[in-house]
Amino acid sequence: MQNPSLPRLLLLSFTLTSVFNQVLGDEGFCSAPSILDQTDSSSKPLYWKVTSPTLSPSHLQDLPGFTRSVYRRDHALITPESHVFSPLPDWTNTLGAYLITPAIGSYFVMYLAKMQENSRSGLPPNDVERLIFVTQGAVTLTNSSGISNKLVVDSYAYLPPNFDHSLKCDGSATLVVFERRYAFLDNHITEHIVGSTDKQPLLETPGEVFELRKLLPASMPYDFNIHVMDFQPGEFLNVKEVHYNQHGLLLLEGQGIYRLGNSWYPVQAGDVIWMAPFVPQWYAALGKTRSRYLLYKDVNRNPL
Repeated sequence: MQNPSLPRLLLLSFTLTSVFNQVLGDEGFCSAPSILDQTDSSSKPLYWKVTSPTLSPSHLQDLPGFTRSVYRRDHALITPESHVFSPLPDWTNTLGAYLITPAIGSYFVMYLAKMQENSRSGLPPNDVERLIFVTQGAVTLTNSSGISNKLVVDSYAYLPPNFDHSLKCDGSATLVVFERRYAFLDNHITEHIVGSTDKQPLLETPGEVFELRKLLPASMPYDFNIHVMDFQPGEFLNVKEVHYNQHGLLLLEGQGIYRLGNSWYPVQAGDVIWMAPFVPQWYAALGKTRSRYLLYKDVNRNPL
């Protein structure tokens, strides 16, 4: 004789399985890795979650009006579902999303450039320096002397102010671009630099546990630097920073909690943060994988 409760148990099991799959399957709204998730992250390209974040715009299409982005007087969190792409001025076949600009209160510009087939960059305005960092694909950088360098994921180039150059892409590529009007100093000149993160030495971080690399020299000619900071799960900043420097941040890998002012924000790969001078700031890495972020910082100039 059939157990009368069996159909109800089967229905309950099916319902729970469906809900479980919706929540954890395809990494949905639960950004923490699951032991049931069989996706092999090691087979994915480096920084793949910058362009395919766990909580992507497609996950939010059934939540009209919802965004994780926040704008405050002294900080902003700009998340992928809020990025607005349009043709980049003076670039060809390239879409750009300006994420941080002087309109927000910054002294620099930070944007994403999505280069398509047969695309080419434009030049920044006069006296503006530029740093590009590749998060997807590859581009060819050529200077006025005809010297070319191929830039792949995790590589970068610093272009001094008024330095003639062009970027060309034959397939597709995503770049993070920082630009700033250079603060000239007498008898100091910056140099064209091409490099990659893995070739930069680990630097000492007294009192801290994170790993630090700097993409530019620490010498006086350079008025900003880009830090690459790595945190293992559970690691956090010991110093609750409050300082005169501005920051622009892109989380390249991982997830965590960022304190900005009196607010605490869950963040994940693909998120961008602007930090104004003197806003209290602190980060802790969560999840099961490394957190890595790219951080703009103005340096070597008197605040006056």
